[in-house]
Amino acid sequence: MTTIDVHVATRSEAPAMAAALGRAFFDDPVMSYLLRDDTSRTGRLEKMFSAFLYGHYLKGGATFTDAANAGASMWAAPGHAILSPLEIIGQGHRMLGAFGVAVPRALRALSAVEKVHPKEPHWYLGVLGTDPSAQGKGIGGALLQPILDRCDAEGLPAYLESSKVRNVPYYERFGFRVTGEIHMAHGGPTVWPMWRDPQG
Repeated sequence: MTTIDVHVATRSEAPAMAAALGRAFFDDPVMSYLLRDDTSRTGRLEKMFSAFLYGHYLKGGATFTDAANAGASMWAAPGHAILSPLEIIGQGHRMLGAFGVAVPRALRALSAVEKVHPKEPHWYLGVLGTDPSAQGKGIGGALLQPILDRCDAEGLPAYLESSKVRNVPYYERFGFRVTGEIHMAHGGPTVWPMWRDPQG
């Protein structure tokens, strides 16, 4: 079995990770709902993930990637899951480049998700994705493991939202369980919040 080199991501790796995530999330139901133009979606997603990486996740030191930057997991430590207003403003040019006239729709979707975000201290998996060309090789699971191991060692839960129903069984393999459903406004897609208690 091939060992996957997983390490804490650096700023210099952000462009490659953002490009891989842009391709990985092209057919994501939430992203398709927010960015409805198929021809520009991948590029806009790349800008969005760049904003998330530079503005929030890389600062926390819990973003992981593999040697080829084919995938990324973006984790937020307890108490740091929600982007602050200053972080959003600081990345406004990237967010505007990503969403354009869809900014109000994106903010409504973000609000719907944040309304049900757990208050209990936990590690939050904001993003997990692998370039379609590298999927099925165990990269996603390897990218999850560093923080799941830390959760188990420190007795802390973890939380995520799955935007694809077919990914629910995948996360269940790692100990997550569905806790409800989040319905986007105006006929938008359903999102499944998932919680993981620390494993003994």
